[in-house]
Amino acid sequence: MEKSSKNKKDEQLEMFRVNNKGTKMTTNQGVKVSEDENSLKAGVRGPTLMEDFHFREKVTHFDHERIPERVVHARGYGAHGEFELYESMKEFTKAGFLQEPGKKTPLFLRFSNVAGSKGSADTVRDVRGFAVKFYTEEGNYDLVGNNIPVFFIQDAIKFPDLIHAVQPEPHNEMPQAASAHDTFWDFVANNQESAHMVMWQMSDRTIPRSWRMMEGFGVHTFRFVNEDGKARFVKFHWKPALGVHSLVWDEAQKVSGKDPDFQRRDLWESIEKGNFPEWELGVQMIETEDEFMFDFDVLDATKLWPEEIVPVKIIGKMTLNQNVDNVFAETEQVAFHPGNVIPGIDFTNDPLLQGRLFSYIDTQLIRLGGPNFTEIPINRAVCPFHNNQRNGYSRQRIDIGQVSYHKNSLAGNTPSTSTAKEGGFVHYEEKVEGRIIQARSDSFKDHFSQARLFWNSMSAPEKQHIINAFIFEVGKVESKSVRQQVVDMFVHVDKEMATIIADGIGVKKPTGTQSKVTASSPALSQENTRSVPYSLKVGILIGNGFNGAEVVKAVKTFINAGITVDIISEKLGTVRSKDNFQVDVNETFLTTDPVLHDALYVVGGKVGNPAKFSSDMTYFINEAFKHFKPIGFATSGKPYFEASNAKEGPGVVFTTSESDFGKTFVKAVAKQRFWDRDIY
Repeated sequence: MEKSSKNKKDEQLEMFRVNNKGTKMTTNQGVKVSEDENSLKAGVRGPTLMEDFHFREKVTHFDHERIPERVVHARGYGAHGEFELYESMKEFTKAGFLQEPGKKTPLFLRFSNVAGSKGSADTVRDVRGFAVKFYTEEGNYDLVGNNIPVFFIQDAIKFPDLIHAVQPEPHNEMPQAASAHDTFWDFVANNQESAHMVMWQMSDRTIPRSWRMMEGFGVHTFRFVNEDGKARFVKFHWKPALGVHSLVWDEAQKVSGKDPDFQRRDLWESIEKGNFPEWELGVQMIETEDEFMFDFDVLDATKLWPEEIVPVKIIGKMTLNQNVDNVFAETEQVAFHPGNVIPGIDFTNDPLLQGRLFSYIDTQLIRLGGPNFTEIPINRAVCPFHNNQRNGYSRQRIDIGQVSYHKNSLAGNTPSTSTAKEGGFVHYEEKVEGRIIQARSDSFKDHFSQARLFWNSMSAPEKQHIINAFIFEVGKVESKSVRQQVVDMFVHVDKEMATIIADGIGVKKPTGTQSKVTASSPALSQENTRSVPYSLKVGILIGNGFNGAEVVKAVKTFINAGITVDIISEKLGTVRSKDNFQVDVNETFLTTDPVLHDALYVVGGKVGNPAKFSSDMTYFINEAFKHFKPIGFATSGKPYFEASNAKEGPGVVFTTSESDFGKTFVKAVAKQRFWDRDIY
């Protein structure tokens, strides 16, 4: 794919982009600087003078370079892109960017980890934020979601409790970016509405292989409203073109040490190479008159709408095609808010959503220094905006005229309001009545049926991964009472699962009764996802003296399938084949690791230190085999297979005269994991 031409948002940002190359240094006031190596002193050995305005400006700005990091979603990374509509949604919503097929809307997407600090690693077990800002002609629309369709709690008043519980414990500030500790699991056991979300958190969904390979969800139930005022309940889904794929836990832990920037590097490099990530936008819709016909409450954020019951309608495609120019100015200063909606998209009475409508705006005020954060370039709307709001920290807009109030006669009562026909936002007229009360609907009280549905939907390997995750996480809990409470809670999801967990963490066998739900939703299993080789990374382990014709043919097949290759050897430089074909080495056994690749192609050959080369080769093979990854062997690589712990079987592909190795191996790479492999 080629990079798209500059869109409206990109053109707007252009005036803020500054390239300092070839320029003269000035102060922030524009005064040219004559000295930037020495501060102004009273003599060469004297004290620094307060009148050195350049020194004071430079150091003051440095002292204030950091803004408060987000309390949640601090670890994030973003990119620019565009959304293209497939078909008109006029029947369902009057949102302008969803009217005309083929219409493209610029956007900015920020991925994030929820619990960890800005300095934590990418690949920890955590929920991932998936926040999209559409720069529409009617104003900015923010779809602020996660990579999991449900959440831990039902009411926003409990959000501070959840985050306090999952973040580092206050008495020792540990552990960082991890939920495997007492306070989180104590919260879970005593707030059983979290059961469904915890099942997702213990699944492979919270250790994604790449942001490019995970789904996104709006989580909440919103409303579509059309020109006639008819409303429908709606949920939003992002479906990745590359399918939904994950790391394995041992691999995720090792990646955190080998490359804590693994997922942001993956996104950056993919866009730089032109492998633009893509997701299709889908919507689930329910008629308002059908609100109470399901066995779940459509406003409960701990529940999903099974796709087999409420199908996902695919309506468009998002493509990320431009990296940021400056991470701080764009990714860190971008301000999302679920309350940023446009005509045709409205809210529901989901109590978690209702609380977020307050919380997000309050967060931006403290992080970004006041009410003018909307004037920061990344947050500016592409359409004209006019109002009577004035002043405040970091005001950039220069409003002309004496009038700053409504109604007025001096400015002809402008800026004036707009009618609905003129595009003015009109809230959906929902009838509301009832006593003022602090309570939840009884329809929110079922905490285990969908947790059971999720469990029923998992394949055997996925179920084992969930059990292993529980044993690891709850096994880190020091309080035996809390460990017991956890298994006593999750016996209501699956008795066999809870019994195995209890045995693994040293507590009594649970005695409760599991949910009677027998239904499953195949859409929830990653085993049913799309598998393509495009943009996956193969590490080629190679030395001198290989069969050039054989290897070149295989590598060409990889590249034609869209696979990225790393040439890995003893040292940087070049290696040569027997027939004098030369290959440039771009990684060494010290600079990379098997956990950073999706598959290996073992070529082998001769190097300066054969014993060390053989040791490194077998380490790479053993790790990839243990992590269920595809491994291909050239004819010269067969001795390294025999020296390793790998066994013949699924995903282990050998070069033979009878087979087309390249095509066979590409199919194996696309599959990514071979769970039926005997790794013991």
